[in-house]
Amino acid sequence: MSGASVKIEASWKQALREEFGKPYFEALTRFVRAEYEKRAVYPPPKDIFRAFDLCPFDQVKVVILGQDPYHGRGQANGLCFAVGEHVPIPPSLQNIFKEIRSDLGIEPQQNGDLARWAKQGVLLLNATLTVRANTAGSHQHKGWEEFTDAAIQKLSHERDHIVFMLWGNYAKNKGAVIDRTKHLVLEAAHPSPFSADSGFFGCKHFSKANAYLKKHGLGEINWS
Repeated sequence: MSGASVKIEASWKQALREEFGKPYFEALTRFVRAEYEKRAVYPPPKDIFRAFDLCPFDQVKVVILGQDPYHGRGQANGLCFAVGEHVPIPPSLQNIFKEIRSDLGIEPQQNGDLARWAKQGVLLLNATLTVRANTAGSHQHKGWEEFTDAAIQKLSHERDHIVFMLWGNYAKNKGAVIDRTKHLVLEAAHPSPFSADSGFFGCKHFSKANAYLKKHGLGEINWS
């Protein structure tokens, strides 16, 4: 996973090339490799960079920031808030679908994979890209946050008119580096059942995102 061996989509490999040679990334690589060798770790190795693989750098229209992959067996699939196609839809994603239904008047597919969004230009990015089974936050503060910060900064600096959806205080803090003079930053409470009623429901982020994309001559996202 270090340097030239990182298996990540080509445009992202170019955009983030400086990160792969930095000491923190080399230490992260050693840690992650050892974890996969000794323990059950999610998502499967081929899906670690899936958010990037499905959504090339120059095609990103919307960024949704998550924190940590799901740590239950078979759940994490490399996209934040998403799960495998036949896995029960977790509560936060159920609430996201509920807001889409309310905001857009459409019925989201009852398929939690969300690759259908990623392929349209929605970067579904967790701050931490791996996790030990049944141990939330177990791979935090090992280097992933620095890597994903670099991805956000690169998008903010080199692209224009991206919609960033920041749900909850963690995402809001991570998004502090975004240039709000040339991007749309939408903030709300986290869609978790513990906080969705405190400002996620009714945020209308999905209609606001599509209105902004349309205004700037960019294709709208089909959120179904």
